[in-house]
Amino acid sequence: MTLNRYAVGTQSFSALRREGALYVDKTEFVWRLAHQAGKYFFLSRPRRFGKTLLISTMQDFFEGKRGLFDGLAAGELETEWTSSPVIRLDMSMVKPVTVAGLRERLGDILSALEERFAVGGRRATTLGGRLSALIECAAAGREGSVVVLVDEYDAPLLNVIDDPETLDAFGDVMREFYVPLKACDERLRFVFLTGITKFSQLSIFSELNNLVNISMNPAYAGICGITEDELNN
Repeated sequence: MTLNRYAVGTQSFSALRREGALYVDKTEFVWRLAHQAGKYFFLSRPRRFGKTLLISTMQDFFEGKRGLFDGLAAGELETEWTSSPVIRLDMSMVKPVTVAGLRERLGDILSALEERFAVGGRRATTLGGRLSALIECAAAGREGSVVVLVDEYDAPLLNVIDDPETLDAFGDVMREFYVPLKACDERLRFVFLTGITKFSQLSIFSELNNLVNISMNPAYAGICGITEDELNN
């Protein structure tokens, strides 16, 4: 009997698949979300619960990397494999303690994405303006094509949670940063956000009144982590 390696700590879906490591198939959940009515989704789970691997899986799915899904549920269910530009925002390492530091780190994330998507011309001066221009450039005339994946949206806030004044200031910055997720609705195909908390999500994304919280939805209870049935099988 051949045993696949259990890749502890690996958070890249493509790496797991290419290395032939053990992978508990969560791709049916990804497929269902991609085809569910609605566009904006939020998932809250504790740390070390597989959120980053889920985001990685979504990125490969929406980028149309069909070969990675051979033998998995999504590989059987998906018929179109339409490739979309994916803007992935990893907030897990954005942990400054000043507003200036927060703006700088968010600016660094945007700079890397602006280079990837070849954003030309004069760049906007605000964080929200830059994200809006990035989404527009990524769409490249294809309305409703862009996917935005945000991993641990609340990491910057949790880092200063013991300082109410700084927390409020950070909330204002993050709210400004995420405004385009509403303003650029016509260019977006799918938006998915993960985090540890829900309380911050409600204020930062107050304009996203169509944000669907699947955190306690029984239909998506097994989207992250490993259930007892999966462990035994």
